[in-house]
Amino acid sequence: MKTICLYFEIHQITHLKRYRFFDIGTDHYYYDDYENERSINDIANRSYMPALETLLSMLKEHNGAFKVAFSLSGVGMEQLEMHAPQVLTKLQELNETGYVEFLAEPYSHGLSSLANEESFAADVRKQAAKVEEYFGQKPTVLRNSSLIYSDDIGAQAAAMGFEGMLTEGAKHVLGWKSPHYVYNCNMAPDLKLLLRDVELSDDISLRFNNPDWEGYPLFADNYINRIASFPQEEQVINIFMELSALGIAQPLSSNILDFIKALPVCAKEKGITFATPTEICRMAKSVGALDVPDTLSWVDEERDVSCWLGNAMQREAFNKLYSVADRVRIANDVRVCQDWDYLQASNNFRFMTTKPSNVGLDRGIYSDPFDAFTNYMNILGDFINRVNSLYPEEIDNDELNNLLTTIKNQGDEIEMKDKEITRLKTKLAKVEASEEKKPAKVAKAAPRKRACKKAAATEE
Repeated sequence: MKTICLYFEIHQITHLKRYRFFDIGTDHYYYDDYENERSINDIANRSYMPALETLLSMLKEHNGAFKVAFSLSGVGMEQLEMHAPQVLTKLQELNETGYVEFLAEPYSHGLSSLANEESFAADVRKQAAKVEEYFGQKPTVLRNSSLIYSDDIGAQAAAMGFEGMLTEGAKHVLGWKSPHYVYNCNMAPDLKLLLRDVELSDDISLRFNNPDWEGYPLFADNYINRIASFPQEEQVINIFMELSALGIAQPLSSNILDFIKALPVCAKEKGITFATPTEICRMAKSVGALDVPDTLSWVDEERDVSCWLGNAMQREAFNKLYSVADRVRIANDVRVCQDWDYLQASNNFRFMTTKPSNVGLDRGIYSDPFDAFTNYMNILGDFINRVNSLYPEEIDNDELNNLLTTIKNQGDEIEMKDKEITRLKTKLAKVEASEEKKPAKVAKAAPRKRACKKAAATEE
C-alpha cells in the first residue's frame, strides 16, 4: 500500500537593520523591529492561518486517514510569539487531533551542522525543548535546515538519538535509485532516511500557478493518479515544502488550498494512505544504505550548499561567525546566545550569494550581495567584540571552559550549602517553638496545684 508523507516547514528570519561601521562598539541591537512585525504578520495572514485552517478541517474530516508533519525553527517561533501568536495557537489545535507530528531542526535555522558538532547538537536540543514545551511532543525525527545532509551529519543525528532524518532525493545522489523507498545512513544504519520527491513537491510549491508549465493546471485527481501509477514496490512518497508555498509562492487565488483539500479524498479512492515521518520510520524497513559523502540540500539546481558558501564573502562571514562558536557556548550569556541564534540563520548567508537562481531572491534592505556582506560583517564585528569582552581575550577556550566549570561547581556547592542552612534554620525554629510551649504548660499547672492544697486544708 502506498503512503504519502506530507511535511511543511515554518521558518521566519529575524531581519537585520542597517548597521554602519561607526555603530560598532556603540550599538548592540541589530534588528529591524518594524520589518520583523510587518513580514511575519503578512505571511501569517496570507499563508499560515488560511493554510492551517484548511489542514485542521482536513484532519477533523478524515479522522486519522489524513496526517501531516511540521517543523518550526526556534527563531521563527520567537517571531510568532511576539507578533502572530494566533499561528502557534492554531498549530496547538492541529496537535490536539493526534494526527500531527512535529520534527526537530536547528533552533537558529543555521549552518551549524557544517561547522561545529557541539553547536549543532545544542542548536537541535534547544529547538526540540521548545517543541516539547508547546506541543508535548519529544521529536524523534530530525529535519536539518534546508534538508542539509551528509554521511557525517547523519551520524551526528544518530548520536543524538533520532530514529530518522529527512533529506533531498537529489538525482546526483540517488543515480538510478528511486526516492520512494526508506534508506539508512551508511555511517549509522539505525538512522532511517526519508527522501523528498523533488518533482512532486515542486509541482505544488513552485509550479502550481505557472500557466507556462506543461502540467498546468494541476488537479488533485491527476496528481494522485501519478502516485498510484508508480511501481508497486515503491511505497513511500515524501512531499516536503515550506508552508508559505500555500498562499505566498502560490497565491490563494490559484485555488491551491482547494487542491490540498482534495488530496486525501482522491488518495482514498486509490487506496493510498497518509503517515507521519516517525510512523514510516517504524513500519518500513530500509532497502539499503545511502552514500552521501558530499553535503546536499533542497536549494537550487545543484542541491548543495553553494548558495550559502559558494563565494569568498560567504565563506569569510561563515568562518568568522563560527570562530567564536565554542566561546559562545561555553560563556552561555543570555543576550549573546540570543544574538547568536539570529546571526546564524542561513538567510543571512543566502543574501550574499552571487549565484543565479531559478527561484527569486528577495534581499530585503540590501542592494546587492556586497551590501549584504558589508552590513553583516559590521554587525558580526560588534558581536565578536562583545563575546570576547565577556572574559579576557587572552584566555583560550580550554582555560575558559575549566574556569566556568569551576565557577559552576562552586555555585552548585554554595546552592547545596544554602539548602542545608535553610533546612537547619527550619529545624531550629521548630525546636525553639517547642521550648516556648513548655513554660506555658507549667504556668497552667501551678494554679491547679494550689487549688488542690486549699481543698485538702478545708477538709481537715
